[in-house]
Order: sequence, then structure tokens, then C-alpha cells
Amino acid sequence: MPQHTRPRLRGELPMTRTIVTVGAGQAAAVAARALRRRGFDGRIELLGAEPEAPYQRPPLSKEYLAGDDDCGLHLLSEHWCAANDVRLRLGQPAVRIRPERGLVELADGTEVAADAVLLATGGSPRRLPNVAGERIHYLRTRRDADRLRAQLRPGVQVIVIGAGFIGAEVAATSRGKGADVTVVEALGVPLQRVLGREIGATCAAIHRRQGVTLRLGESVESVVETPTGVVVTTSGCRIEGDLVVVGIGITPNTSVAERSGLAVDNGILVDEYCQTGVPNVYAAGDVANHWHPLFGERIRVEHFDNASRQATAAANNMIGRTTVYAEPHWFWSDQYDHNLQYTGHAPVWDELVVRGSVEECDFSAFYLRDGLVRAAFAVDRGADVLVAKELIAGQVSVDPRILADEDVDLTELTALEEQP
Repeated sequence: MPQHTRPRLRGELPMTRTIVTVGAGQAAAVAARALRRRGFDGRIELLGAEPEAPYQRPPLSKEYLAGDDDCGLHLLSEHWCAANDVRLRLGQPAVRIRPERGLVELADGTEVAADAVLLATGGSPRRLPNVAGERIHYLRTRRDADRLRAQLRPGVQVIVIGAGFIGAEVAATSRGKGADVTVVEALGVPLQRVLGREIGATCAAIHRRQGVTLRLGESVESVVETPTGVVVTTSGCRIEGDLVVVGIGITPNTSVAERSGLAVDNGILVDEYCQTGVPNVYAAGDVANHWHPLFGERIRVEHFDNASRQATAAANNMIGRTTVYAEPHWFWSDQYDHNLQYTGHAPVWDELVVRGSVEECDFSAFYLRDGLVRAAFAVDRGADVLVAKELIAGQVSVDPRILADEDVDLTELTALEEQP
């Protein structure tokens, strides 16, 4: 269990008058909104390395990549910022926090006063060594998405490296645009580490039904851009295409934290209050390696809902509303006409219970350990995931036969738990 700096007790009057976020993405925008909703009337500044106002990243691999400019990308409008007295400093990356002086230093030498700081610096795509070029794509920013979608068209040969959620969503969107898609994945099935081989195989089947070629269990040996296309050589074959999209995860952006003397290990280390080891300095989102009291371990999660909830918890704690972030993680992915959802955290499990039909891609899978539901994954069964989230949060022991029985209304399990 990490050592914590005691947060202010509920009801204490905070001395914080200026709150600064380092980063201006999802977590920063949610924190700003939460602070104003909670009645904080001090100064709020969002420092963004990108020149654009805060926007959501999930649509970049789905609706926006498909060409939908009206997909609700932006998070904070100029009107809202003006009405709520929130200042955006865009295109001005921070380099260091000096909490002892109450300052954040920017790359151009500017110093920004701050009584409390939220580090929301996100992450950067993991890159293949020495792989770059006009036909090589990494997807993280709106500019990345603009560049990729300009090259997507019917008949283009797209090679996707990595079958995680980003790679899978890019593959699905590319097929929707009429592209021919090949996905290369080093593991035996997509999402194997999270879902296991049996359930990961269902994700592979979804893509195969849509005409995607999967090269599973093959590592990438080289990627070469030619005058007319790209050539990817794997441990099993040689693939020619028009463009490559690399989706092999992200690396947390911890440079500001490191220069500021904060503890870093696979992200910025924070406690259950989303606070670092330095008073009044917090972190949230993809960059935060958070002590999760429900699971009893540190977890760094790279998903939209987690960033939003951690940012809300951090905002509360910065103004004296003591909040522990202990909710089960939840995330989703839209691929073709399917909605995939996952909740919880189960790096290992001793029983897998399936409800519904895997063959028809209409099912829920529950990952149990020591009789408790620790995680759940579902295809087109979002209601089951919501129930599972409650079971995980309540650490409810459930008979596996009940979970598998389609005649049982799963909501009754949570209703029973609520009875005195």
C-alpha cells in the first residue's frame, strides 16, 4: 500500500485559488467542468502542447476517421470557456512543475502560477524502430487522423500492425471505407492478454467475417516504404500494401513529472485520491499509474471513461471534497455493427463463464477468481456488463451456473445484494 499525503477533510475550506492542468485533453477538460460544477470560483488554466482546443480521442479511430466531422469531437467550446472563465494556453507545452514555488514552467520560459496542478499529459504511440514515412501512420492526434483518412478510399491496401482496440477499430473503419485490410498480430488471437484465447478468438472471427485477413502469431521483422507502397515482412510472410497503420499501444508522457522530481514507474504514481507524493499535485488519465483499492494493486488504464472519472476525483480532492477513486474500469469499442464492452480487471482468472452464444457473437463472458467476478466482456450485451460492474464493485460471490443461465435476470443479483 502506498504512503499517502492526507487530503483535506470534507468541509475544510481549501486555500487553492488557482488550478492548472498540464495537458488539455479529455482529463483536463473533465476536471475543468467538474471544478466549475462544484462551485470552484478560482482561476483555471489548461496548458496544451497541441494547438487545438480539447477534443475526444475515441472518435479518431471510428466516426471521425470515417469522415464524420460532426461526431462531437470537441470537449470545450470557446463560448463555454469564456462563460466559465477557463483559460486555454494552447501550443505551449509545459516542461516542469515547481510546487514549492507554486509555478509551472513552459517551454518558452513563461511561468504560470498554480496552487494545485493536475498532470494530464496522456501518452504517445509506441513506434517501431526506424519506421517512418508518408505511408506509415500512427494514430493519436486529430492531425494523425486527418492524414490517415485522406489516404483511405475503396480498394486501398491497408496493413494494420497490432490487433488491440485501436488496431481493430482502424481495421473496421478501413473496411467500412472499402479498403482491403490485413492485420498483423504477434499474439495468437486479438486481445489475448486481456480476454484469453477462447474469447479473443471471437474478436478474430468478427473481423474475418468482414473480409479482413488476419496474420496471427506473427512478429514484424521489417517495414519498408517503397516509391509505390509499403512492404511488411513478418516471421511468416511478406505483405505488400499501400499504407501501414501501427497500433501497438502508447507510452505514458512522464517527462514533465520526471523533471519535477515526481515518482514515475510505468506512468506517474498516484494514490487512491489521484494524488502524487507531492501535496497539491495530481495526475489522471493515460499517464496515471493509480493505486486501485478495489483490486489492491497499481493499474494504468488507457481508456476514455477512466480518464474522465479519475479527473473528476482529482478535481474533487483539489478543492477539499475527499474522493476515493475505486470504481471498476469500463471501456467499449464499436467495430462494424457490433458493440464490445469490458469492465473490471482480471490479469488472471480461475474460471470463465459464458452466457449466450459465442458462435452468433451474442454473449457475455465473466472472469472469476476465488468465486468473485473480477471482469466481464460482452458483445452486444451492454446491460450484462453494467450488472457485472456492480458485482465487481460489491465483490459479490455468484454461483457460476446462475451467470450462465439465460433464464435468470442478472439484475436480480444486484437487487439481492442491496437488500439489508
